[in-house]
Amino acid sequence: MGYSRKEEIAKLRRERKEAKAAKKRKENVREKLVRFLIVCEGTKTEPHYFEALINNYISTVREVTIEGEGRATVALVDRTQEIKTELERKNAMTFDRVWVVFDKDDFDDFNEAIKKAHKLGFQSAWTNEAFELWYYLHFEYLDTGISRSAYIDKLEEAFRNRMGDETFKYRKGNPDIYSLLQQYGREDLARRFANQLRKLFTDTNYAAHKPCTMVDKLVEELEHPELLLKKK
Repeated sequence: MGYSRKEEIAKLRRERKEAKAAKKRKENVREKLVRFLIVCEGTKTEPHYFEALINNYISTVREVTIEGEGRATVALVDRTQEIKTELERKNAMTFDRVWVVFDKDDFDDFNEAIKKAHKLGFQSAWTNEAFELWYYLHFEYLDTGISRSAYIDKLEEAFRNRMGDETFKYRKGNPDIYSLLQQYGREDLARRFANQLRKLFTDTNYAAHKPCTMVDKLVEELEHPELLLKKK
């Protein structure tokens, strides 16, 4: 039996109403989700840390993609732009927060990388000089610039004192480092000390801000993505 003209109109109205409701549901889901893209200089150290953090802080309003690229500073920022474009096109979505994670090392384009990231709308979780500074701040405040190898020595000493184990060795890329820091260090101290270090510098010559780190800002967003929803 065919539809009458009246029934066809009613059917079309129902379909439009259902389509509108489905679109609204999709929009509501989108409004309640923060999509992060985190692109790291290292292929293991930083990705392992952030992956463990995400697993520790379960959130229904956060979606995170982490890439370890094995490149730094401006090259990393450029690659981040490529990854963002590729993934957004492939998955038909947009990232709400894009973070690049890199160290100062011996690169002379450190300031340029931070400025370029800002121009592209990216956030920079940079550290001067090594990512391990963020780890060490879980134990002690440090406002003296030291070498990368010295960070390892001080970090091992801090862990050994807290663990009571003189054989402990720090390994870069250790997938258990996050849980070790949670067990033997204090993240609240690391946050406070990182903020304290930033107050020592007032200019934009970030290459001279040593030691200093912005990692705590990314950690804060990953742990409390709901705060970002309020800004939408």
